Amino acid sequence: MRQSQLFTKTRREAPKDEESRNAQLLIRAGYVHKEMAGVYAYMPLGLRVMEKIKDIVREEMNALECQEFIMTSLQRKELWERTDRWDDRNVDVWFKSELKSGGQVGFGWSHEEPITDMMRGYISSYRDLPVYGYQFQTKLRNELRAKSGIMRGREFVMKDLYSYSRTEEDHKAFYDRVIEAYLRVFDRVGLGDSTFLTFASGGAFTQFSHEFQTVSEVGEDVIYLDRKKNIAINQEVLTDEVMSQLGVNRESLEEVKSVEVGNIFSFGGTKSEQLGLYFKDDDGSQKPVILGSYGIGITRLMGIVVEKFADEKGLVWPESVAPFKAHLISLGADERAEEVYKALTEAGIEVLYDDRDARAGEKFADSDLLGIPYRVVIGKRSAESGEAEVKSRTGEETEIVGISGLVKYFNK
Repeated sequence: MRQSQLFTKTRREAPKDEESRNAQLLIRAGYVHKEMAGVYAYMPLGLRVMEKIKDIVREEMNALECQEFIMTSLQRKELWERTDRWDDRNVDVWFKSELKSGGQVGFGWSHEEPITDMMRGYISSYRDLPVYGYQFQTKLRNELRAKSGIMRGREFVMKDLYSYSRTEEDHKAFYDRVIEAYLRVFDRVGLGDSTFLTFASGGAFTQFSHEFQTVSEVGEDVIYLDRKKNIAINQEVLTDEVMSQLGVNRESLEEVKSVEVGNIFSFGGTKSEQLGLYFKDDDGSQKPVILGSYGIGITRLMGIVVEKFADEKGLVWPESVAPFKAHLISLGADERAEEVYKALTEAGIEVLYDDRDARAGEKFADSDLLGIPYRVVIGKRSAESGEAEVKSRTGEETEIVGISGLVKYFNK
């Protein structure tokens, strides 16, 4: 992509009403546009990052032989009434609206009910099980607090997976596989060393659940870590009973702030019984399908990656989720830079080419703010010598690489 064609522009200052560091930097760098508190539009660069994260998650879900689909955002009131989750006293994050034809409709904050109801049309026998389906969906939650940028939004993108199993044993086996897949996701996006499987409350879902919490000073949660055992407990369920069950005592526990980046729930057969999802087993008996629900906040992941890696100069993206691998900058050597841009792009290397008519200082400052992993500078002197200056976003040293060897350098 040519930077001169990018309609977004960098900003020196973030909006005065934006408190969170992640949104401040993403707005300044042109990755997102703030529509209102907790609601952000994703610009071309931001969308590229989001899609990189989604691709990682999609690869891990497909490796579990899950099938992707997409549900509707509008949801029927009567489904949620049957599970006692329509009432605002039980679920206080609903956005609801009146239909002109009469009645109410909800805007999806979760999808267990409509997906389970849909599965009644596809599951009737033990031969139909298991079923593992997932989606990337925009969720809408009427959050009271929406001041953490894209980490806690009123509108956000989530990957939610639903498992329908024949027995608790089958469910548990899949549940454990999802845990391992989630840990691989967090490792691949750069958060593996600071993300922990955490015992937690189920909130509006179940009595207990497992969360994936990333240690961060900007976190709104408090967890207790036993680093030797790699166990974490959310503050809200830190009781002697839970500690005894997990084999820890007071972290050996270390108190830290954290951000929830994923969660998984076991519903057993309760949700299926409420919604009438039964199957005929091989002995002819009717049984409720065992349900599991598994979520990863895609845009929240993007926000915590910003919070973890950004420095005083701007964003710093891990290569796995960066919008481009290299930021090519021309300093008065446009002809040679064009050749490099063509060679790199033809080799499948993602490049943002700063072909703007701007001062060197402005280009370098923008490059730091954008946070692309590698900067490649082609100046008049280097163009004459057939060399380029290459520097990683977090490195101090500049490396001299022959222009003819740049493709090999980035493919190694």
